[in-house]
Amino acid sequence: MLQQTDNHRQAFDPAVRGYHVVYRENAVNRCPGCGRSHWLIGRLLAECSFCATALPLSESQGSGTVLFRSHGPRGTKLAA
Repeated sequence: MLQQTDNHRQAFDPAVRGYHVVYRENAVNRCPGCGRSHWLIGRLLAECSFCATALPLSESQGSGTVLFRSHGPRGTKLAA
């Protein structure tokens, strides 16, 4: 039998979620998967070059990705 729960939710607070592994620039970053420290750095992620564990960059936190869609110039009809 299902019990009704309280629908009141607290606002999300990232500080209470606990340990969060990120790649930090200007620090020695050990891979949580294999313990090595050789990384391939991208725009949003750092990937361990030995075991391919991916970590988000600490600088990319808070700046999400945006999807842009282009439908061509406005008012221009495309030839079929």
